[in-house]
Amino acid sequence: MAVDIVTYLTDAVKKYKASDVFIITGREISFRVNDMVLTRSDLESSSVEKSEQDEGPVMPAKAEELVTQIYQLAKRDMESYKKNGDDDFSFAIKDVSRFRVNAFKQRGTYAAVVRVITFSLPDYRHLGVPESVINLSNESKGLVLVTGPAGSGKSTTLSCIVDKINKNYNKHIITLEDPVEYLHRHDKSIVSQREIHLDTENYVTALRASLRQSPDVILLGEMRDAETISVAMTAAETGHLILSTLHTIGAANTIDRIIDVFPSEQQHQIALQLSMVIKAVVSQQLVPAIDGTLVPAFEVMTVTPAIRNMIRENKVPQIEGVIYSSDTDDMVSMDSSLYKLVKDGKITKDTALEFSVNAEMLGRRLGV
Repeated sequence: MAVDIVTYLTDAVKKYKASDVFIITGREISFRVNDMVLTRSDLESSSVEKSEQDEGPVMPAKAEELVTQIYQLAKRDMESYKKNGDDDFSFAIKDVSRFRVNAFKQRGTYAAVVRVITFSLPDYRHLGVPESVINLSNESKGLVLVTGPAGSGKSTTLSCIVDKINKNYNKHIITLEDPVEYLHRHDKSIVSQREIHLDTENYVTALRASLRQSPDVILLGEMRDAETISVAMTAAETGHLILSTLHTIGAANTIDRIIDVFPSEQQHQIALQLSMVIKAVVSQQLVPAIDGTLVPAFEVMTVTPAIRNMIRENKVPQIEGVIYSSDTDDMVSMDSSLYKLVKDGKITKDTALEFSVNAEMLGRRLGV
């Protein structure tokens, strides 16, 4: 049977509803479905289909051929990958999907993990993103952060916010991503989408340049270091809305992470600056649902004058108490979100406790 990456990717999207495709030597082509890594043999229902499709573990030559085909589809040169052993890029297959690729070498062989990205954004209501999060699109300036572990849907949530701005406001939105995931068509707004390493050198260079491009909104794919964070906060101070992500869980942890990135002698000044520009922190994680899918749980912290004072006065640990004691859509703790998912019949009590911040307190609310 001929080796054809398009077949694997089409099946991933249309047959298996997979989020990722794995090409690794020594293992069958594998797919992440509902957060489980499964082979085609695992996923096909009939024994006839299994015997026809089970091609056994990927050998080095096959891995090289499949990765090469991906580069050909993306019309991308392989020299950098061959030299450095790592590469990030995206491409599309007509009528199938967009894909984000991380190609890498492992044990001297070609390998890749391919993330599936739909052409169009699904309705945020179907995704389970709360209205209070989407309403952050109404902010005109400041810093809005969406945080959570890798693969928790941060990029999707941010894209939903960008989509809402695009449909409702006459603005210039600039997205800086590595690589570009969702493609936004110009609507009421102009949306300029720049891919790091393809359209520009790096995040800091792109962010500094964007401030000269008359932006209203800047989506920054990730705040990776002190320099990027510093430029982002300055941009937020000067009247722009900055949307970005961090790999943290919880609002208080996020505030701490930003401040801790800087040398100790700068931290007081950074806390002061952050207290003035931060508008909201949204933390999210995907949890297993009763029906076998994944559902998002959200912590939402909309910054109040009291929280600004806590950041300014180095009382960040108190923020968690404020969120837990609140009972509004704009201030929701992770455990409250999990509690609601249990009450709505979407997840089990055990799952809620497993993903909770304070399992003992949540257990009492759930009567466990």
